[in-house]
Amino acid sequence: MGDAVLTSSATITCPHGGQGTIAPSQTAASAGAAICTQDDQVTIAGCAFTVGPNPSPCVSVEWETSASTAAAGGTALLTIGSVGVCQNAAKAPQGPVVLSPAQVAVRAS
Repeated sequence: MGDAVLTSSATITCPHGGQGTIAPSQTAASAGAAICTQDDQVTIAGCAFTVGPNPSPCVSVEWETSASTAAAGGTALLTIGSVGVCQNAAKAPQGPVVLSPAQVAVRAS
């Protein structure tokens, strides 16, 4: 059966507690809210991560995996099982994104 499809209503956080906002690039497909794809940008705010005395907050997510067989607008869907890496402003990896779906009825693999 597949994983729950990620929508714009999902809760997205960095491993340090920053809150993510995803901007869906397509609006044709929805499951109570716009369905998110691998091309969608995530902006993270409120991350308090530091490296030594230097602030190094997570500011974005780079998606590494997505649904293998489901797409919207020709782009692979994101699911609760998708893997994303939070990055700082210099694009340095800072840990895995944490996803909590807002809906669980629509699934993809």
